[in-house]
Amino acid sequence: MIAIVQARPEHLDGWAALRHALWDELTAAEHRAEAAEQLDEPDRLLNLVALDGGEVVGFAEAALRHDYVNGCETSPVVFLEGIFVSAAARGQGLARRLCDAVAEWGRARGCSEFASDAYADDAASHAFHRAAGFAETERVVYFRREL
Repeated sequence: MIAIVQARPEHLDGWAALRHALWDELTAAEHRAEAAEQLDEPDRLLNLVALDGGEVVGFAEAALRHDYVNGCETSPVVFLEGIFVSAAARGQGLARRLCDAVAEWGRARGCSEFASDAYADDAASHAFHRAAGFAETERVVYFRREL
């Protein structure tokens, strides 16, 4: 049985490797440093890892957001910042279990809404979110202008 636990320093290497697989803009070392910093904010950030015999095979990162969250009406909102399951551990409902654990954490902190986002062209992420019980609220295109 794959266990879901709060991430600890001993999980950093495996967690960072999976973060790098999801977000390859940073190196695994940069992800490890960022993840280590996240462990210092347990009241605001939730970092879960899925362990199969001690090996990190998945993770979910969430935050309590007090600012405006697109499509939401309350504050704070628990926000799924990232979720990933290794290819070998997929198809077992692990991502859903991670989401359910995040939702419970948010409920325990007074949240009545659970939000997330995905790139407009990421059909696999959209399908996952729908399967996990999320409903699409809006689509946004962001713009930037240098000054």
